[in-house]
Amino acid sequence: MGYMDKISPYISYEEATHTNSGIENKPNLEQVRAMKLVARMCFDPVREYYQKPIRVTSFFRSAEVNKAIGGSQTSQHSKGEAIDMSGLNGLKNSTIFKYIREYLTFDQLIWEYGDDNEPAWVHVSYSAKQNRNQVLRAIKENGKTKYIAL
Repeated sequence: MGYMDKISPYISYEEATHTNSGIENKPNLEQVRAMKLVARMCFDPVREYYQKPIRVTSFFRSAEVNKAIGGSQTSQHSKGEAIDMSGLNGLKNSTIFKYIREYLTFDQLIWEYGDDNEPAWVHVSYSAKQNRNQVLRAIKENGKTKYIAL
């Protein structure tokens, strides 16, 4: 398997490419490089700091998978640049969000839905080219997702 064994010490290739869509979800070499970079810069530091497992709820999505699930046409998940995650074993999503916001470099950090105290999950992206350190909150308004700057 070679370059596809592990995305990071904490994320297997299988976990990073998992989909319930039934559609093949294989990244190319460039996408795998992006996946390893976002994991190293935005996931692994949180995992190492808190020493608790973190569930990857969505990582790489091929264009076909992204379309099938109704993802944004410009989704960084399709480039391998974004991870959605949720804390486990008492690690709160709000804690993950605050740690990334305070200590890490990222392109986008999104408080995904949830409420004022706790996001349903945390989205973070990292780009090898440029990182905007953009912090947003995703909400549903009239059935559509709306992003608000935080």
